[in-house]
Amino acid sequence: MHEVMEAPEGEHHGDNPLLMPVAVTMSILAVLVAIATLLGHRSATEELILQNKATDQWSLFQAKNIRQHEMQSVADMLGMVAVVEKEKADALREKYQKDAERYEKEKNETSDQAKELEAERDLAGRREDRYDAAEVILEIALIVCSLTLLTKKRIFWFSGIVLGLVGLVVTGSGFLLR
Repeated sequence: MHEVMEAPEGEHHGDNPLLMPVAVTMSILAVLVAIATLLGHRSATEELILQNKATDQWSLFQAKNIRQHEMQSVADMLGMVAVVEKEKADALREKYQKDAERYEKEKNETSDQAKELEAERDLAGRREDRYDAAEVILEIALIVCSLTLLTKKRIFWFSGIVLGLVGLVVTGSGFLLR
């Protein structure tokens, strides 16, 4: 089932001086790919959680908006209808008016909280984009490095190292976003 392939005559692992440094470079790149992938997944999860929280806040905003309109409507009606006990009606109207004002204030606070959550969500999305881009760059660096083993040309190894550094910088830039 498993076939062992032997290297052609005169071509053994010891004959390629690039084998060990390229293998170490590829191992480092593989670890960096894993880190960038993990960071991307965590940012995506954070983005979803923040979106859910923002949606909850907007639902609360809508509920407070409905309550505020109900209280305002009752207060307005009490001011327009003829009542037997004017003092009680005025007191009740005042109560509904205060409730409407309270809901208006709470509604505005809830709106501000929802907007803050949306801003945090957007930041998590931008971080996720950076980490995803870094993952792709690091994977390409890994592939380019592997070409060194096939071609025995150092240019691929150096190119892979340069791409790996670019991927590392892009990963780091995700941390710098504010």
